[in-house]
Amino acid sequence: MNNLLYGMHPVIEGIEAGRKFEKVLLKQGLEGTQFRQLMELLKTNGIPYQFVPGDKLNYIAKGAHQGVVAYIAQVDYLPFEEVVDSALSKSEAPLFIMLDGVSDVRNFGAIARSAECAGVSGIILPAKGGAAINADAIKTSAGALLRIPISKVSNLKIPCFYLLEAGFQLVAATEKSDNYLYDIDFKKPTAIIMGSEEKGISPAILSLCTAQAKIPMAGAIGSLNVSNAAAIVMYEAVRQRL
Repeated sequence: MNNLLYGMHPVIEGIEAGRKFEKVLLKQGLEGTQFRQLMELLKTNGIPYQFVPGDKLNYIAKGAHQGVVAYIAQVDYLPFEEVVDSALSKSEAPLFIMLDGVSDVRNFGAIARSAECAGVSGIILPAKGGAAINADAIKTSAGALLRIPISKVSNLKIPCFYLLEAGFQLVAATEKSDNYLYDIDFKKPTAIIMGSEEKGISPAILSLCTAQAKIPMAGAIGSLNVSNAAAIVMYEAVRQRL
């Protein structure tokens, strides 16, 4: 796979050279001076990492990986402050999407495709627990992930506070709300927050939202795929702004 870099020394060199990584997989039980150097670099640069069995690394990388396999980022992430400020300089009411725990790359790609079509100013997602921008995500997005600004943050609370200070409303899409999507005024500067299908939006982020809304459901299932739900919410904003 052309988005992989493996081997202790190559990954260390890549980080020191400023290459961007989605995440790094480490073999359980690694130790030594070089390993400690790598761990320090991962923590200092905020690169997500995970310890996994050696068999998993053998399956992923068909070579001498030395217990280290890194996924190279396919796009350049932008500082969320820069993206927000740029959006405000171009529009009185920018629209952002924030993804809390959406980890499936195809759902992420589909959301990005809808977001680009809806004129969304940017997508904000967490460094840990969020979907990776890989070849599958880019393909599903029809290339939208190469066009729309993407920001990754260590904690979603940070952009929430920044957006609130900048005059945005934070709208949580949740079936637990008593309000319908159509009760929200989307003509204001808005960040739409979508949670994972399993857990929804985390309580910590939900507590910061200025509004909550649900999509009306008439069938027996009672829930939509998160990418479909995101598209419905975004296009209600588009409808109101026409």
